[in-house]
Amino acid sequence: MTNSPRHSQKSPLPQLHGVLVLDKPSGPTSARCLSALKRLGQKKIGHAGTLDPMASGVLLVLLGNATKIAGHLLADGGKVYSGTFRLGQTTDTWDREGNVLAEAPWEQVTSEQVRAAVAAWQGVSDQLVPPYSAAKHQGTPLYKLARTGREAPQKVKRIEISHAEVLDMALPYVRFRVACSSGTYIRSLAHSLGTRLGCGAVLTELIREYSHPFGLDMACGLDAVMEEPALLERSVRPIAEALPHWPRVTVTAEDAARVRNGVAIPCHADGDRALLLEQGNALALAERMETAAGPRWAVLRGLWN
Repeated sequence: MTNSPRHSQKSPLPQLHGVLVLDKPSGPTSARCLSALKRLGQKKIGHAGTLDPMASGVLLVLLGNATKIAGHLLADGGKVYSGTFRLGQTTDTWDREGNVLAEAPWEQVTSEQVRAAVAAWQGVSDQLVPPYSAAKHQGTPLYKLARTGREAPQKVKRIEISHAEVLDMALPYVRFRVACSSGTYIRSLAHSLGTRLGCGAVLTELIREYSHPFGLDMACGLDAVMEEPALLERSVRPIAEALPHWPRVTVTAEDAARVRNGVAIPCHADGDRALLLEQGNALALAERMETAAGPRWAVLRGLWN
């Protein structure tokens, strides 16, 4: 796919409800990919974590009632990325698409030093947020402030890297893989590594291989979906599949009606939260509530129309 997603000339589909695991191509923004899917009739649409234009891989597109679980997917889910960084360069965006700010010799850096620096990513730390990012300062995205030359205080965020490894090395280029908490900036990992090694480093390629709970092996390409809208219908996964760690509780038709009316229903299961199902379909996210009449399931988020 090029920088401009194709227009579909086919009839729009009805609004679907579920998660599309999209293999985002490198080039277009995540927003442009969603705009293309809107042309297939998917007016109610969202995502569970964008990818930078340069990046490719798993983009979880939320359709219809699935847009209501975005916060839970972002809060509960880790991610896995593979990519490449280049030593000896620093840019204002911390990746290859930015303006070059400095170049420095890298030949003195050994492969052992690189492996040690990548391994040092592991653990819990406070990460610098890139100045060109969607994070906001006083309501304005940092990238807008950076483009207009306005300064903003440097932001940090708490992240956790559970796995980091070098896949291949042909210096000054290094291929790597990381497993990390949601919201981690991989550009920041490359930038901090370059700072530690004293030569600078920029991210040159990034692939999201996994975004909880779906992997790249489950994804379909945007061009394929736009060319064959029926593929979209076949590929959308049920809301319940996106919440594998939520205990399932099947409710009766009578209790389902009460849930839709905002009435707490009797709780006959253990645990503090549950995904309520009606005839196998996701009905609501619920939390346990103790009452004088006994435990009840109170609706956290309704998942019906």
